[in-house]
Formats: sequence, C-alpha cells, structure tokens
Amino acid sequence: TRRRVGFASVVAPLVDLNAYRGADPRVRPAQTRADRTPRAFWSPGKMCTKNDNPEYYFRDLLTATVQFLLVALILLGGKTVPVYASVSDTCASGLDPTEVFWPDAPAVIPFKGADSQDPLAFRHYNASEEVLGRTMKDWLRFSVAFWHSIRNDGSDPFGFPTKRWPWDAAPAGCEGPPPPMELAKRRMRAMFELMRKLGVDLWCFHDRDIAPRGDTLEETNANLDEIVEYAAELQEGTDVRPLWGTAQLFAEPHYMHGAATSPSVDVFVRAAAQVKKAMDATRRLGGENFNFWGGREGYAFLPTTDLKTEREHAAMFFKMARDYWVKDLKQTGKPLLIEPKPQEPSKHQYDWDVGTTAGFLREFGLEKDFRLNVECNHATLAGHSCSHEIETAVAMNMLGGLDANTGDPQVGWDTDQFMTDGREAALVLSAIVRSNGFAPGGINFDAKTRRESTDVNDLLYAHIGGMDAMAKGLKLAAKLVDPDGALEGVKRERYSSWVSELGKKIEKGKATLKELEKLALEADGEPVVGSGKQELADNIIAAVVG
Repeated sequence: TRRRVGFASVVAPLVDLNAYRGADPRVRPAQTRADRTPRAFWSPGKMCTKNDNPEYYFRDLLTATVQFLLVALILLGGKTVPVYASVSDTCASGLDPTEVFWPDAPAVIPFKGADSQDPLAFRHYNASEEVLGRTMKDWLRFSVAFWHSIRNDGSDPFGFPTKRWPWDAAPAGCEGPPPPMELAKRRMRAMFELMRKLGVDLWCFHDRDIAPRGDTLEETNANLDEIVEYAAELQEGTDVRPLWGTAQLFAEPHYMHGAATSPSVDVFVRAAAQVKKAMDATRRLGGENFNFWGGREGYAFLPTTDLKTEREHAAMFFKMARDYWVKDLKQTGKPLLIEPKPQEPSKHQYDWDVGTTAGFLREFGLEKDFRLNVECNHATLAGHSCSHEIETAVAMNMLGGLDANTGDPQVGWDTDQFMTDGREAALVLSAIVRSNGFAPGGINFDAKTRRESTDVNDLLYAHIGGMDAMAKGLKLAAKLVDPDGALEGVKRERYSSWVSELGKKIEKGKATLKELEKLALEADGEPVVGSGKQELADNIIAAVVG
C-alpha cells in the first residue's frame, strides 16, 4: 500500500529484512539498529566470508541512497513527497468505472439445481424459493464481508501475501497501482460487482478496511467520509446497504493493550472517536446494525491486569456508544451487536462466549440495548459447537446475527473457512428457523479463501459453496424443527412430565420446597426416568440430512 510519507517515516528503514534472517548460514547475523549502516562489502585485511553476503551490503547502500534522495527532495520542496506521484501522473484521468473484475463469470450467478455441474451456478440457493412461507432470501439475509473478500491478500502469521487481485494491480495504462484513495474506490467497485454477481444486497465493513489511514485523525476521517460518499453513490438506486459496520479497534499499534479496556485513557479517547465516526458512516450508508468485535479487549498477562477496572471501562464505553447510536443518531430498532470470541489475539477476551457476554451485558444493564453476533469459528475456539452458541443466544433472547464460517479442528485457530457441511448448517439454522428468523440480523460470510487459492474466481466459488450450504441447511432445518416431525416428537416425549399440573405449577413459581418435599416422601419408590433415545434422534437427523 502506498501512502504519503513524512520526514520521520522516510529516514526510518523501509523494510527490516534482518527480522527474517533467522539462523540461515548464508547470510550475516541480524544486526542492531546501531549496526545497520551502509558500508563497503570489502575492507583491507578482511575477506568476504559466507556470513558476509555482498547482496546485503549492496542492498543497504541502495536503501541509504534512496533515503538520502527522498530527504533531499523533502528539504528542497518543503513538503511531504507523495511516493505515488509518478503513478498518479501516469493514470492522469483516473480509473475506469466500467472495468470488470470477473470477466469469465455471468452477470448474475444463476440457480441450476442440485444436479448442475456448473461451478458458477447455485445448486441449492434459489433466492425466490419459499421455505415455510418465506423466501430463501428473506430467511438467510446473506452478507459479504469486505475485509475477507476484497482485502484478503493470503498472508498469515507464517507467510507473506500470495494473492494479487485485479483491483489491486495496475489498471490499464498505468505503471503501478493507483494512489490510495483511487485504490480504495476501485476496491469498492469490485465489492459491488461481487455482490451483484452473487445476488446479495447486504455487506459488512471495518472502517479501516474501506478507507486508508491519513497522517492525522482528521485526515483519516476525511478519507473515510470520501469513501463512504462514494459507496453511497454506488448504492443509490439499489437495495444494497450494510448489514453492519464496525470500527477496527485492534490493528493499529496504539491498540496493543486494547481499546475500551486499554490502561491508557488517551487510547480510550481515540477508540471512542473512532467508533463515533464508524457509526456515522454506518448510518450514512443505511446500515441495519453496528457491531463490536473486541479482539484485544482482554488481557495477555493477568498479574498486571486490573480486571475489574477493565470490565467497568468496557461497560462505560458500550453505554456511551449506545447513547450516541440511539439518542444522537436516532437508530432505535437497529441493534448494536457484540461478537463473542474467547481468545486470539488476546490470551483471554472478556466476551469469551455467548453465556459470558450475555452475563456481562446483564451485569451492567445493557441487555436491552445489545444483541449477539455469533461466529461459528469463535464458538469452536471456546470449546462449543456453533449450534450450541446459537441455541444459547436464542434461549436468552440475545441472538442478533450469524457469522457463517468454520474452523479446521486439526489447526485449532480462527481459520475463517467457508461452511460447506450441510449437516452443520442444518443444526445451526434449526434454532433460527424455530425462532422465526433474526431480522434485522443476517448471515455474514466472515470467511476467506485459502492462502493457496489465488484465482479471482475462487472468491465466487467460495461464496457459491457457502450460500448453497446454508440454503440446503435451511431446507433440512425446516424438516428437523417440524412440530409434527420425528425429532420434535422425541424432544416432546423427554419433557412430557412437565405438561402435568404439577409441572405447570412449578414453572409458574407457585410451588414451594416444603410442598415438594412432602410429595417426594409420599412417592412410591424412585422417580421414573425415561430413555433419552439419543441414538434414535441421531438416526432421525441422519435420515433427514442424508
């Protein structure tokens, strides 16, 4: 990513390759910053050994020369130098708003049925097909995640980027990628093309993913305003709007200790300002919810953490956000969401799972203002199944949305893979169908293509597979939760004793311990306990899922 650079960032090393040398015997040992000065690779009385690779001396000399020239330009011109100036000049008239990033795909991915072998067609997702009296589109409310689709470059903690998407490459007639703001607009056009082809009207974004940072907060806010207005232009005349927006409060260095839970009040202030601006952007684009994911709202080292204070600060932060969203922006009826996750990158996050987060909200009187956006991969990181977290959120009347993805049990981290298992999708959607949906929530594909998948059509294949899995899961879930179906019959039988007069009396809170003790003493023998019939239930599910 190119950016405007000032004096401080020019004189600092552009790339610290020493960090990647490790113990490779072909290169010299990593140096300290004090040692990192250019020098001739040969000096009198000293021979060049295998640990004195000339490549690095020439590189150091070249780096120093480039830095000197840039500093000279700054001093002579009296202004910061845009490192993309020549690129901007080359692309003089701007970018082509009609360019197509998926030329091999149909304008809209069609539905061709379960027997189709066309990889660019839906086999199960038919937007207009009705399930239990409502269309699939209304039930599922699919959303595309900007960060995992348009901004996923394939990098991971162990490797550099592998993907070079066409919207990030040099446009026709340009020598290199466009300037940052033009690049951001080009990415936004790619996002809207992807949604059109998938027939999806909802999308989700982080503020820092859609617009580049500036040198100051004011410049960063101005960049966001410009991109939001551009997105609003693209939305005009369509049904497209965000399912939710969110503030990225975890990537920048000042958030290393957290945002709302940071030990620094200055960081708390910066996070509050960023959330306010992200809420403004979400409202401007007609977003239906606003989401919080606190990747660093937790701790890395408990002995130096004031856990009570940090939790109280987080609650105060949410109260301020609630007041601005509801009172200032008048967004009543558009829920605020919190997305639970147990850890990663923090050692422990305060929103560990659905139960923990719901308890936190109730402890601080926020349960009426927030709902929970359940992510499947986060559920498994917490030691739960995704269906457990969904069922728990529904039972607590806290379900606000679903991030549809899955993890790899052999990897054990947040891999954010697309869910393609029909059985898993059916179990996840069963509680949602039973509770008659979750609008204005929806199903966001917080999922990304694999590091090795570098073809632009892989993004289409991934979303098609995810949408098909959820569509098939919806139809299966409708069968599983049928009140007259076999599975619901097993469940009713398990709780049949509670429909008695005694059971109803207990549920209404009208029974006492003394009364129940008397009944227990009068009872003849041990309590009657029926079979759980789990194997039968498993067979029923298998018969439905196939």
